[in-house]
Amino acid sequence: MSSMLRDSQLTEEVEVVWLEDIDTLDYVRQSLDRVNSRTGKPRYERDGRLVGYTNLAKNATRDPDSGLWPRRTFFLLPHDRDSNPTGDYAVGAPGEAIDPRTIAPGNAGAKTLRSQKGNAVNIVTAAS
Repeated sequence: MSSMLRDSQLTEEVEVVWLEDIDTLDYVRQSLDRVNSRTGKPRYERDGRLVGYTNLAKNATRDPDSGLWPRRTFFLLPHDRDSNPTGDYAVGAPGEAIDPRTIAPGNAGAKTLRSQKGNAVNIVTAAS
């Protein structure tokens, strides 16, 4: 898993599928996984929950070494801010955290004030 994905790694993506309403999420974690299908919900074997994934073009190429397709998955762990707003990530975020509103096919997304600061955004806004 890489927390610093580049758009050049995502050129065969054609669709981002969200399984949850991303408007309620400050961030999602993203990973580039090797899976056995180009499209459809991939197998998810982490703690937490799968929030979304990408689908690849019909002519997407498999990894020559593994025979699998590299696809992004978006997920959250039990200790992430959405489930535990006063926990470790009440302020701050994990390295692979990206604002889901900035993600698009072929676009790795971005870290934003909302994704990185969380409740600090609300504290700053309330103090202003």
